[in-house]
Amino acid sequence: MAKRDQLEELFARHGFTDFKWMKAKDIKIAQWVRLRCMFGCPAYGVKGSCPPNVPSIEQCREFFSEYDEAAIFHFEKAFRDMGERKPWGRELADRLVKLERDVFLSGYYKAFLISFEACNQCDECVGNRLGCKGKRSCRPGADAMGIDVYATVRSVGYPIQPLKEYHEAMNRYAFLMVE
Repeated sequence: MAKRDQLEELFARHGFTDFKWMKAKDIKIAQWVRLRCMFGCPAYGVKGSCPPNVPSIEQCREFFSEYDEAAIFHFEKAFRDMGERKPWGRELADRLVKLERDVFLSGYYKAFLISFEACNQCDECVGNRLGCKGKRSCRPGADAMGIDVYATVRSVGYPIQPLKEYHEAMNRYAFLMVE
């Protein structure tokens, strides 16, 4: 079990204060999530951090079974203009990867970040892990790992709903796996 007080101080130093702990075994992994990636997401097969360039759903289940705990980080944001979203996502993803590294350096050698969205660190993705220009910072999104984000975050009391309008505040979640 992780030393939560030590980690929570580290989270706060990185500016992350809206989070909850959960048992890794309670993260909901579902095949339908992968099907939504395959049929409906424009990044499918295009990004190196998206299916089919990620583990199978069965491999994802096995991955999560190797952890005891996860911290779920909540981010709520509304945008006035569509052009604001990508820079916000890049900056936030960069901060989360730095947190993952500091957690690793604190002795949690299995620390692994699952991001709130598909990697968007590069302006143009080469579409595979071998050619990835940002291998150190590229992380899969929760949906790429088969996480039913809606069911998982609702189980710990976080809000989430499909958005009907672009300007509505969105709720995004990242998962930091720790042991």
